[in-house]
Amino acid sequence: MIKKLILAMSFLMAITISAQKINDKDAVTASAEKLRLAMISGEKPALEALILPELTYGHSGGHIDDTTEFVEKLVSKKSDFVTIDITNQKIDIVGNTAIVRHHFYATTADAGKAPGDVTLDIVLVWAKVKKDWKLLARQAVKSEKKK
Repeated sequence: MIKKLILAMSFLMAITISAQKINDKDAVTASAEKLRLAMISGEKPALEALILPELTYGHSGGHIDDTTEFVEKLVSKKSDFVTIDITNQKIDIVGNTAIVRHHFYATTADAGKAPGDVTLDIVLVWAKVKKDWKLLARQAVKSEKKK
């Protein structure tokens, strides 16, 4: 009887943990989409709501922005994304951390320059803060072509 009870409780805990990971993946997916839209709009409150103060935002050329620099470049349109398309996204949840990898294709008009194209592979690290997922780190590498 006790063995059956322990087995049943273990099964219920496994289901609960599995459901939580699915819900977290949905929440991370939603946060990543909000970030994509905020990077296009350049709206400061939307950007700040999605990132942690400790953000480290690595560019494919090697430069690393802190939180202030990341937000200011987008708000001022020094870094201006006209479009951003995300493909091949994969999310892994480890405790209160999410690792997101995806392909990033964008058109830009940085500081009013002629449109450009950016093709990157990205890794994002999101941290769960209470019920929200906040961006902690991002690193980009140049990619050959749109996938």
